[in-house]
Amino acid sequence: MTPRGKGTAAGPAGPLLLGVRHHGPGSARAVLAALEAVRPSAVLVEGPPEGDALLPLAAHARMRPPVALLAHAVDDPGRAAFWPLADFSPEWVAIRWASAHGIPVRFVDLPAAHSLALTEHREESGKDGPEDGRGIDPIGILAGAAGYDDPERWWEDVVEHRAAGGGPADPCAPFAALAEAMTALREAYGDGGHPQDAVREAAMRLQLRAARKEFGDGIAVVCGAWHVPALGARTTVAADRALLKGMPKVRTELTWVPWTHRRLARHSGYGAGIESPGWYGHLFGAPDRPVERWMTKVAGLLRVADRPVSSADVIEAVRLAGTLAALRGRPAVGLAEATDAVRAVMCEGSDVPLALVRDRLVVGETLGEVPDTAPAVPLQRDLDRQQRTLRLRPEAERRELELDLRKDTDAARSRLLHRLRLLGVHWGEPAVGRGSTGTFRESWRLRWEPELFVRTAEAGVWGTTVLGAATARAESDAVSSSSLAGVTTLAEQCLLAGLPEALPVVMRALSDRAALDTDVGHLADALPALARSLRYGDVRSTDTAALGEVAVGLAERVCVGLPPACTGLDADAAAEAHRRVDAVHTAIGLLSGAVRADGLPERWAGVLHKLAARDTAAGVIRGRATRLLLDDGRLADSEAARLMGLALSPGTAPPDAAAWIEGFVGGAAGGGLLLVHDERLLGLVDAWLTGIPADMFTGVLPLLRRTFSAYEPGVRRTLGELVRRGPDPGRARDEGVPAAPGFGEGLDEERADAVLPVLRLLLGPDAPGRRAATG
Repeated sequence: MTPRGKGTAAGPAGPLLLGVRHHGPGSARAVLAALEAVRPSAVLVEGPPEGDALLPLAAHARMRPPVALLAHAVDDPGRAAFWPLADFSPEWVAIRWASAHGIPVRFVDLPAAHSLALTEHREESGKDGPEDGRGIDPIGILAGAAGYDDPERWWEDVVEHRAAGGGPADPCAPFAALAEAMTALREAYGDGGHPQDAVREAAMRLQLRAARKEFGDGIAVVCGAWHVPALGARTTVAADRALLKGMPKVRTELTWVPWTHRRLARHSGYGAGIESPGWYGHLFGAPDRPVERWMTKVAGLLRVADRPVSSADVIEAVRLAGTLAALRGRPAVGLAEATDAVRAVMCEGSDVPLALVRDRLVVGETLGEVPDTAPAVPLQRDLDRQQRTLRLRPEAERRELELDLRKDTDAARSRLLHRLRLLGVHWGEPAVGRGSTGTFRESWRLRWEPELFVRTAEAGVWGTTVLGAATARAESDAVSSSSLAGVTTLAEQCLLAGLPEALPVVMRALSDRAALDTDVGHLADALPALARSLRYGDVRSTDTAALGEVAVGLAERVCVGLPPACTGLDADAAAEAHRRVDAVHTAIGLLSGAVRADGLPERWAGVLHKLAARDTAAGVIRGRATRLLLDDGRLADSEAARLMGLALSPGTAPPDAAAWIEGFVGGAAGGGLLLVHDERLLGLVDAWLTGIPADMFTGVLPLLRRTFSAYEPGVRRTLGELVRRGPDPGRARDEGVPAAPGFGEGLDEERADAVLPVLRLLLGPDAPGRRAATG
């Protein structure tokens, strides 16, 4: 064994303590060089000792970092912790080196059984974490002492770039220098605001003593540099055991799970300590010319994004980055210089394409891979099998998925995603599709996050397969749900997820809740989900007869109870009632086409007539009821104009009139186009608006702004042009309604004929003639 040099943290005769920064490529290179030079008899790596059984998997051909050790409590899978590792992590490099050379490798740290139990204790005591947000940043302190205001830049200059440049003659020298600096910091700051470190380091020392007895003093320890002084300190076995005595403990299970570069980033919340994992991965993996290779990657990404980047741009960016590094006194080009050069040369000074570079390259979306032989809960195994069968590979990058439910594979994918959502595993989120909006189409936005492995483990308490677990969860939720709307939503989820065995339980709960609930608001909230369920059930060939009976019964009760419930409301309650009227209207439209509902549309139209004419109903509800009747052809144009005239008459308070306008022509209702094409209604609105007294206009302005700002820009522009042209006396109506400004005198047939050639080009040679086109 090669002798150790002087100045290492443990001295010439003790174990070789290699203090590192987690996920630092410079540290990883230095560790590799030290291990090659020293050739230890065993390697100890910071991590939970329960993971020792999983270390052989690190050498598996299908193990591809970034990966993470996942530990979770068996009785509470949601209580979990991750130990992420990238290919440029010093710990990973040490594990792979030991595996390749047949040298024993172990984890040393506080066992996960204790650390997870301590997490539970901290949550019960109201603390956020082991340091409770007060820990110091040793790298930041050293950077400040060296005159740097950016810890990342200091670490790059002192460690990363110098390690990339070949490193010192003695591969152990950097670790001795870092150990000396950390010793000074520990003397000045004690535990640095990390009280749990004393317990962790006591556990490490005990495990280190055991390893020395088994393998001798010729072992190497790879751990965070902060811990090196504590591991080299002289303490007694009794003192260390006393720190660990009486610690809480939980039963745990561990496995390897894929990780992502994005989750290694500091902003992800996992405290990995790096902001640019993609850049660090590039520095570690580039065999030579890292700046040239980086600029080539950036150019390729920007070209894919349809930005013109030439080879000359790449050369110029490399030159500029080198010049900037020299001017700033840096030993090599860092990320800051590379970014500034890319912005100036390839992005023409714009930060918009630079944001793409940061997202895709500086941080990156790399997703690791673990072999199938890694331990996993049965539910995860079943999910993996279905992902392979359905060719639905989990990916870290967000992607869109369009499904045609008439195809067996797409229908099975839909059921899987809906079942997972019911279990709380939100791999996919429903999205608005670009194509058909019919019931045979579904659009999803997929993105696999590492914490979904934890959610899957949590869901494992419901069953060993996705179908069985989703069924059990639905049945349990149906029994425990206290609201009618909750059960109706669950019924919809069961139909979407294809859970026929859960439906009878859900339907019994639905019938019970519907019979007992007398609140018309609750009934109105429950009806839309039932109507959608009937539609989805038809698409998926599901028997929904019982569901239809409940839905029709709810609709009948809503028709009876809604008009009285819409009177005497304040502004907030009126807005809620407005939303319910809209939702019930849509639901009854779906019901009338899905089940036998004799006379239901007519009864609902009668409810809308009552609401439109009821003075005690809020203005927004009266306006909305009028609009729905007009759109359905159940209200004549002249009657709609009469109701608007009454609502906007001088005797109506401006706030009430503005609320009526919001209900009738609100942006969500598409009322802007109605005003564009109906000069009578526009004239009424214009006359009312110009007649509001100045002292009252300010009070109704926010409501008007909310209404009209929701219109599309083109609609707002057209309305503005119509009003700007001024009144047109020749368009006065026989009924005495003022003409809307800007409307012309009847149909201009010459201008109408001008569009016919374009229509024929669009519709083909058999396009309808002039008479059909002009109506």
